[in-house]
Amino acid sequence: MNTEAEKRSLLLEMIAFSTVDGQLHKREYDFLWLVAQELNIDLNDFNDLFHQENTKQIIKSEFQRIQQFYRLALIMHCDGILHEKEAIAIQQIAIDMGLNPSAVKRVLDLMKKAPNAMIDPKVLLKVFQEQHN
Repeated sequence: MNTEAEKRSLLLEMIAFSTVDGQLHKREYDFLWLVAQELNIDLNDFNDLFHQENTKQIIKSEFQRIQQFYRLALIMHCDGILHEKEAIAIQQIAIDMGLNPSAVKRVLDLMKKAPNAMIDPKVLLKVFQEQHN
């Protein structure tokens, strides 16, 4: 992420997704705050994002789109409850990002089977790269 606008857009998308089930769990908030810290967003600006409208920016790099998809998938799993609305929303977001639906499904299945919903970054990239062949 290069610009402040891109960083804010990324977080706004994550915030919108984290509340798709109708509530924001503490673990989701904590995860979002960790991402904000990684993006050098201070606490006041971060909390202010919860009161802003999401204006999506197109992520040009496929690698960054995969990263964002994975962050959203982690948010989906971090509260320990998989809601149907989340499953539907993440599939649509991935399609809107231009990610391969088969790879998305495979990654989500791998995350379901993993004890902490995390998968190795190399495996994540490999799943998406396999779809290019």
